Parts: sequence; C-alpha cells; structure tokens
Amino acid sequence: MTQRALDSSGEQPDPVRTPPAPTPPGGLSTAEVAERVARGEVNDVPVRSSRSVTEIVRANVLTRFNLIIGVLWVIMLCVAPIQDSLFGFVIIANTGIGIVQEWRAKKTLDSLAVIGEAKPTVRRDGTSAEVSVAEIVLGDLVELGPGDKAVVDGTVVEADSLEIDESLLTGEADPVVKRPGDPVMSGSFVVAGGGAFTATKVGREAYAAQLAEEASRFTLVQSELRSGISTILKYVTWMMVPTAIGLIISQLVVKDNNFKDSVARTVGGIVPMIPEGLVLLTSVAFAIGVIRLGRQQCLVQELPAIEGLARVDVVCLDKTGTLTEGGMDVTEVRPLNGSDEEYVRRVLGALGSSDPRPNASLQAIIDAYPDGEGWGVTQTLPFSSARKYSGAAFSEGDGSPSAWLLGAPDVLLSSDDPALAETGHLNEQGLRVLLLARARGALDAPDAASGAEPAALVVLEQRLRPDAGETLAYFDDQNVAAKVISGDNAVSVGAVAQKLGMPGAEHALDARRLPEDRDDMASEIERNAVFGRVSPQQKRDMVAALQSRGHTVAMTGDGVNDVLALKDADIGVSMGSGSEATRAVAQIVLLNNSFATLPSVVAEGRRVIGNITRVATLFLTKTVYSVLLAILVVCFQVEYPFLPRHLTLLSTLTIGVPAFFLALAPNKERARPHFVRRVMRYAIPSGTIAAAATFATYLLARHHYAGTGALDAETSAATLTLFLVSMWVLAIIARPYTWWRIALVATMGLCFLVVLAVPWLQDFFALKLVGTTMPWAAVAIAVVAAAVLEFAWRMVGRRFRS
Repeated sequence: MTQRALDSSGEQPDPVRTPPAPTPPGGLSTAEVAERVARGEVNDVPVRSSRSVTEIVRANVLTRFNLIIGVLWVIMLCVAPIQDSLFGFVIIANTGIGIVQEWRAKKTLDSLAVIGEAKPTVRRDGTSAEVSVAEIVLGDLVELGPGDKAVVDGTVVEADSLEIDESLLTGEADPVVKRPGDPVMSGSFVVAGGGAFTATKVGREAYAAQLAEEASRFTLVQSELRSGISTILKYVTWMMVPTAIGLIISQLVVKDNNFKDSVARTVGGIVPMIPEGLVLLTSVAFAIGVIRLGRQQCLVQELPAIEGLARVDVVCLDKTGTLTEGGMDVTEVRPLNGSDEEYVRRVLGALGSSDPRPNASLQAIIDAYPDGEGWGVTQTLPFSSARKYSGAAFSEGDGSPSAWLLGAPDVLLSSDDPALAETGHLNEQGLRVLLLARARGALDAPDAASGAEPAALVVLEQRLRPDAGETLAYFDDQNVAAKVISGDNAVSVGAVAQKLGMPGAEHALDARRLPEDRDDMASEIERNAVFGRVSPQQKRDMVAALQSRGHTVAMTGDGVNDVLALKDADIGVSMGSGSEATRAVAQIVLLNNSFATLPSVVAEGRRVIGNITRVATLFLTKTVYSVLLAILVVCFQVEYPFLPRHLTLLSTLTIGVPAFFLALAPNKERARPHFVRRVMRYAIPSGTIAAAATFATYLLARHHYAGTGALDAETSAATLTLFLVSMWVLAIIARPYTWWRIALVATMGLCFLVVLAVPWLQDFFALKLVGTTMPWAAVAIAVVAAAVLEFAWRMVGRRFRS
C-alpha cells in the first residue's frame, strides 16, 4: 500500500511511482513510449510563458480601485443624470483596453516561447531524435552534450568525461564529474563531455519543474516601477479613506442640501482621488513593449527585464557569438619543431572525428579536414572552459598509440617558448590561434598538459557580426560602458574589438593578472574595456565586482561558460542559438541571434520607464489636488464645487488622453532610481498649487455670484481655473516639445473651448461661464498659478538632480 503524506499546503501529493526498469542502450520502443503516455508517465508540466486569459481578465477587473469606483458608479446611476456616471464607462473602456493589450502580449510571448523552447535528444528504437520537453516519458534515454540542460531527473547510464554544473540548484560552482549510476537533477547542465541518462522522475515530480514553470511565467513582479506604484497607491488609500469620510459627513450632514445633489458632489470629490488609470497604463505600456520586442524576435522571459535593461550602465559582452558570428574558418596550419604537415592534418582530422558534439573551433577544423577515419579512439578529454584545452588518444593506422591536446597556446606552452611570439603576432591581427601538441602523460591526469610537445599552430579566422560595430557605438553614445569579457587570448580579443571601433580596445588585459580583491578588481574593470583569458568563475566575480560599485550590469553570452555570469548579472541576455543552459537562466533571449537587437530592448525599457514617470506625475497631481480640495471643503464648510461630470471631463482632457500618447512616445533618457521620490517631488507641489488656485477662485466666485444658479456659476469658474492649471502641468510634462506634443496639448485645450462654446455641451457638462469679471479673474488666478508652477518645478529640478 502506497503511503500518502500531506505536503505543506495540506494537499496530498501524487503516489510515489516505482522507479522504471533499466532502459536498454537503444532506448524505449515506440510501443513502450505509447504505453507510458497512456499511464500518464509523461513530462506534462504546463510551463507557460504568460498568464491565462482568465488570469488576465481577473487581474484587470478585480482591483481594489475598480471595486471602489464600481460602488460609486452604481450610486451615481441611481441618484444623478448619466453625465455624472461617465467615469464608470471610462473605467470599463480602460479596463477593456488593458485586457486586450495584455492578451496580445500573451499571444506574442506564447508564440516566441515555442520558438525558443529547448529540444532535448532522446534515444528511441535505437535512433536519436529531438523531441519537445513535454514529450519525454518515464524511462526515456536522454542524451547529453556540452551546453545541454537536464530537463527531467534521472540516472546516468553512459558517461564520456561527463561534467555537470549543478550551481543553479545547489549554489556549488564547481562542476561535478558524473559516472554511470550517478543521479542527474533537472535544471543542471553539462559543461564538458557527454553521455546519456534514464529519466526517473518526470512532470511535477522533477526537482526543478516548479522552479522552471515559475521562472517562465509572464510577471510584473520584482520591478522598481511596479513596487513604486504599489507604494504610491498604498499611501493614496490611507489619505483617501479619512478624507472621503470627512467629505461625506460635510456634504450630507453639516450642509443641508438636496440629498441627491449632495451625494453627487460627494462622489465627485472621491472619484478623482483614485489614480486608477496609472496601474492600467503601466500594464499597457509593458504589454505593448513585449509586443514591439516580439516583432523583432526578442523573447522577454521576465517582463521586468525590459525595465532592468533600461537601467543598465555597464554591459558585459562575450566575444564569441556576440561580437562574432558562431562559425569560424581555418585559414592556416603552421607546423612546429619540424612536424610533417600532412601528418598534422591527419591528427586534426582524427581529433574532429573523436568529438560527437564539437564546439565552434573544432567544427571549423572538421570542415577543413573532414577525413578523420582510420584511427581508433581509445580515450577522449572534452573541452573545458576552465582548462582551455581538449584532447584524445588514438590507435593510429599502423597500431601505434598517440595522445594529442588541442587548446590555448599560452596555456599549453611555457612562457619562454618561441612559438608564443608567433602566436602573439597572429593574435594582434584578430586571428584565433590553437596549439596542437602531443601529450606525454595520461589525458585524465591533472597535469595532462605538462611536457606536451608542440606540433602545429592552427590559425582560425572569426566572422565579425556586421552590425556589432554600430551596436557598440550606440552604447557608447548612450553612456553605457561596454566590457568585452572572453575566454580567448586577450590580444586577439582586443584586435577584434578594435576592428569594431570599440573605445579602449587597444589596451586589452589578460584576466589572469586581475587582482583577487573585489574592490581592486572593480577598479581595474572600470579602467579597462577588453579582457581575455577569463575563466567562467572570473566572469562571475567580475560581474559581482561591478555590482559592488553600484553598477547595474547586463551580461550577454551564448555558451555554457557564460551561465554563471548570466545568472548573477542584473540582466542576462542569451542568443537564441546558445546553449539550453544560457537560454534557461537569461531574462531576455534574442531569438534572431542578433546583437543589434539589444539597442531596441534598451530603448523600449527607457520608453516605458521614462514615460510612466511622466504620466505618473499627471495622475498623482490629480490625486493631490483632489484630496486637498476635499480637505478645504470640509474645513470651510462649503459645498464641494464639482460634480463627477466636471472632473471626468478634466481628467480625460488633461490626463487620460494625453497620458496614453505620452506613455507610448519615444524616450531615450536612461532610467534613474527612486521612482516614488522623483514622482512625488513634482506631484505634491503641482497638486498643492492647483488646489490652492482652484479653491481661491471658488471662494471668490461665492462672494461674486448670488441668487438662483449661483452654485453652477461658481463651479464653472472653478472648473476653468483647475483646467488651465492642469493644462500647464501637462505642458510642462510634455517637454521637450515636438510638433506632435504641441499638437496634443493644443488639441486638448481646443476640446475644452468647444465644450464652453457649444450650447448642448454646456448643458451636458453643466458648464456655463456667467458674466466676464469672474471668468477673467479665474484666468488671472490660473496665470499666477502657472508662474508659481514654473518656479516650483525649476526649484525642484535644481535641488534634486537625480
């Protein structure tokens, strides 16, 4: 009888399955796979790239402020004309826009996630084939090679110098050598060698299944922008509740007014306190950002990455696959120490044949010397980023044994070897050089390279990405420091960077000379731009050193040696053709493998953050003046000057419509921290000035007008002042002016004039200016308020530069 225990949530987990029988070397048969699928023993974890449609609707509809506004809307539908209920229809329209935009973003994310999905290789019926992650069944024989990620848990059955990095799960940075019988955890990845394992846990039972699902979901969390807005809304709620209670008591109890009119004016005072459109507009801006980037084949796996990359001031670039294209060409082989060139070619061909999963360098050798047959492979040493070389032992055609190493000359040769000078000259030309050397000891010995005899230099030419130079120039122009961090020879990396016109590339630094102290390392990294011979752990240390100096760091890469640094960087960017491991930990995946897409991502992030900061000031200015007006009304024991229709009109013309356009406008300003402080520095003085000017006009109008219709005339005068001051706030936020920004502000002003000039609109919005003295006084007060606004904004700008 299977034991079932309660988990921490109080639910009963699925029964523990019996481990599958050992899988034959040829893998499962088609019939066995079908049988396991029928039993439900399949890797069916629903890894989603976005929220479901139901979750999208729920998140946009069921909000705290929609509930408040919904209740107020129902009240207004019962006691007032439809004009005073317009705010409810506006909220419905805004919520609908939010749902549609996020649904479009969901479709974009889902389609891109399918393109970028890992395709593990399984062996079935004796044949290897790629399948989707969800098609793996219990007992499948899953093959592994360098860069592959284990997508399910299992047990190793084949191992060829297999080394697996489990740091993403355990935090242990050193790779673990795996032998047959050893466990493999999902979420780990291969750094060297190859092999195969039997899947023993699939679906939700796999170790990293829940982590993978959570990491791949559409999310707006862990974002300064979102958390800042949440903080603002929390404080707004605290201010709104007591103010609204005071307003209700003032209008319904203290003032002996018509009940329905009192209710309408009370609601008119409460509704504008709620910056409901701010949350909506932020969601829409992010969603549109996802859609725009999706059109450029850029998969944003974690939505705050758009915001994070906009805050980046240092971008660390891996040379191979980022500045250069993946492929390379062998341009020359230079024999050393009298070696026979033809024999060297046979050795290189045999080395190419010995590795079933060659890296880019070895693939170039295979392309140049495809005839590697005739030599028997007796032992292999896969390439490792840590040791910088690979190797193989052979039984040659005549039966004689030999062992060979292929790797970095400055690692395999002694410092005084004359071949290093020759290597240096080639590196200065931007060429990549590998050394072929005959090994004297066992390949698996810790000192396998000791005493190796140099046989030839293999010269490789890397293909530069045609758009890399423009991208580097873009980062330089945007004050984003670019750092090239590569495992290749420093001189060679520097030469490549110089060809691309990168500033500081002429002073390439060998990372083996970097100080170990974090502070000293950070100083060296800030002074230099190009680094070679960087180990995977050093890449991680360099990212940490930059972060310790307050830098926001982005890291790009496509190889297994980049994974640790990608994971630790503020933003990890992977190429779509990169290893499964890099794509798994990166927040942004460039599916088109184009480094030139990065400026678009940066620009999109800056557009979102810069524009949301602008429009947040608009929304919160309204909240501040609404709260202050309510307090003033309570203190002076007067009728609230506005009906809901008045503030709906003002909000639409001075905030709603302009904010939508401003939120989607281009914005290249680098994102700055302290979102809440920066917004409130401007919103509080702006709202205070608007409230003071409006209430001054209202009190003046109360003394000017008398008799029937006086309250309507007072309201119209106050509305004119509030509109003009709010328009001036909009005009300040719309700077720097472009033709469309000027047209936007002018159009909003013209729309208000139309309302004042057209009789039926006057009646609809209950706005009619009476006489000439008070309207011109309202304009004069607004002009003074505008001058004070300009002074206040300049004072804030001078005092707070950040």
